[in-house]
Amino acid sequence: MKNLEAKFPLANHAAAEARAIAIGYTRRAILNQRDTFFRVPNGKLKLREENGSAVLIHYRRPQSRPLMLSSYEIVPLADPAATLRILTDALGTLATVEKVRTLLLRENLRLHLDQVANLGNYGELEAVLTDPADPNRSRIAMDETLHALQVATADLIEISYFEMLSKP
Repeated sequence: MKNLEAKFPLANHAAAEARAIAIGYTRRAILNQRDTFFRVPNGKLKLREENGSAVLIHYRRPQSRPLMLSSYEIVPLADPAATLRILTDALGTLATVEKVRTLLLRENLRLHLDQVANLGNYGELEAVLTDPADPNRSRIAMDETLHALQVATADLIEISYFEMLSKP
């Protein structure tokens, strides 16, 4: 699968949620997530534990930029604890990111309002591409959402939470 993603600092989640709902988003869930990132030679690999379930996610971004195009695969896990132990022993870990995520949806857009431990409050907007050959249609909807949230292009962040945590 492919998605288009933007990440940004977002101090006031309540105001952002109200603006998102005003343009058609619906709150779907509050998710307690722990992402463990592993050392891999290509892309990024993380085990996501979320509200009692877990998945393994591998993704690649050809280049970093404010609006990032990614390819990814997700596999549900039957035994997260054993998978975590095996991958940690085999690959080693880079970081663990814990967050509380409020998930809002509108069509193929996912708006995440994240409270990230040791980092603060952020927003993440993701368009799951229904037509991977043409991300421009989703980019228009993303631009509309970013505008409604009062997020400028200069505010967009090009790195992941675990990379932000690793910075001195």
